[in-house]
Amino acid sequence: MEVGPWCRTYSGNLLVLEKLLPLAGVHFKAPQIVGKRIAKMGSEEDPPPFLDEFNYYDDDDDDDCVCDAFEEEELEGQGQEGRSTHRQGEEEEEEESFAADFYRCGTDWFSVLLKNQHPINKTAMTSQKRKLKQANLLQMWGFNKPNNDSDSLPMPPPPTNKKMKHAATNNFHKACPFYKKIPGTSFTVDAFRYGVIQGCSAYFLTHFHSDHYGGLTKAWSHAPIYCTPLTSNLIKMCLRVDPLYICSLELNTQHDIEGIKVTFLEANHCPGAALIHFRLPSGQSYLHTGDFRACKEMQTYPLLVNQPVNLLYLDTTYCNPKYRFPSKEDVLSYVVRVTKKCLTKQPATLVVVGAYSIGKECVYLAISKAVGVKIYANASRRRILQSFDWPELSGNLCIHGKETLLHVLPISSLRFETLKDYLKTYANQYSSVLAFRPTGWTHSESVGNKLDLIKPSSRGNITIYGVPYSEHSSFTELREFVQFMKPDKIIPTVNVGNPATRDKMQSYFRDWLKN
Repeated sequence: MEVGPWCRTYSGNLLVLEKLLPLAGVHFKAPQIVGKRIAKMGSEEDPPPFLDEFNYYDDDDDDDCVCDAFEEEELEGQGQEGRSTHRQGEEEEEEESFAADFYRCGTDWFSVLLKNQHPINKTAMTSQKRKLKQANLLQMWGFNKPNNDSDSLPMPPPPTNKKMKHAATNNFHKACPFYKKIPGTSFTVDAFRYGVIQGCSAYFLTHFHSDHYGGLTKAWSHAPIYCTPLTSNLIKMCLRVDPLYICSLELNTQHDIEGIKVTFLEANHCPGAALIHFRLPSGQSYLHTGDFRACKEMQTYPLLVNQPVNLLYLDTTYCNPKYRFPSKEDVLSYVVRVTKKCLTKQPATLVVVGAYSIGKECVYLAISKAVGVKIYANASRRRILQSFDWPELSGNLCIHGKETLLHVLPISSLRFETLKDYLKTYANQYSSVLAFRPTGWTHSESVGNKLDLIKPSSRGNITIYGVPYSEHSSFTELREFVQFMKPDKIIPTVNVGNPATRDKMQSYFRDWLKN
């Protein structure tokens, strides 16, 4: 049986624990299967490989998202809309939670177990039933619980859904993944969910989306946060982070931070999003894309033209050949064309655009300009949009839904039943709904760049168009960007939780850099 690096790492740790834990008064015996796995990997003269800081991905890490990429797109805008991100129908998995959390602790199990012997944690378990279940898990993993309760190993209460499980993992102070760290510096990028990161003196935030700022709260006091002015406004307004810890850096301006030259560049993602360029005193140059949509304009950035890049941290959200969607401009033209055609046939149509808390603004702004109408958004979204300081956008907002036919709703609300109920509020003005769900996940390989082949979903007087308007790079755009940059090494930052996917992406990178 082939044993992958994930098994090797954790199996090796179990054997180490068998020797170390008795020193701390904890009785532990590694399961027999571990010994069998290690035996298959070779003798002491041929030890199993351990973590290489610069090449190792934890298979539980996937840009440390709470959810997979599709769920991220669905949930990203909900936090600011006052909706819970808890998904109905998720069952409690108490029996599995400790095992999952235990594995997620990675190589730092020993310190975690010692820390959990603190008497305060013993009060966490209030349910005898839960204790019994977790006692069974302890036995399954080879722990022999001593008779003396004072020497027992207390366990945290199991989380009850996917998001809470991830939060519970964070309570173990899971190590920050290597791809969040900038080598040769004490900087991290989008790494707020790991608590205080040892040795980190500056935290960089590429943009204001929850999978990147997760862990950042008003209690933040670890170290300075560097971001763009627009993102700075958002984390102060929405997260109430103390301004003393926020350092806003203008785009296209080189800044000296601890001897490192740092420059923010437009990322073509959402408002305030930035690529981050680091130049070290040694001459090493690194580019972190955060989330971005590669475009021709980036090939004119002076800092990137004919400049060597040693490391490229790449947004690989759509690093798959099936994602070859049209340009933003083509999609906007299509949306405007469909809207005008619909309003010509049926003037009493309410036009709805789905959006996240930030992002997709260009879609409803294009409709607003083409049709000559204002944009309605609820109060919380209006506050966010007005903070952008975009006159063409803030000047076109209205506070009452009855003032305009163009409404912006959370992208998660674009469902038939939800839109049907929403239409009832405006039944005196409108008889039908035309809705646009702008996301790359709606892209179909059969459609490709032929937008007119898109088939809307209709039910009664509700019509929903899924249009491939993405704020992430398509596969072809990633290839062109990589071939332009010609980096020495590429580190993918999204969809890295599966070894097969990582290997496939690396094969793409090699092919791109050959040509």
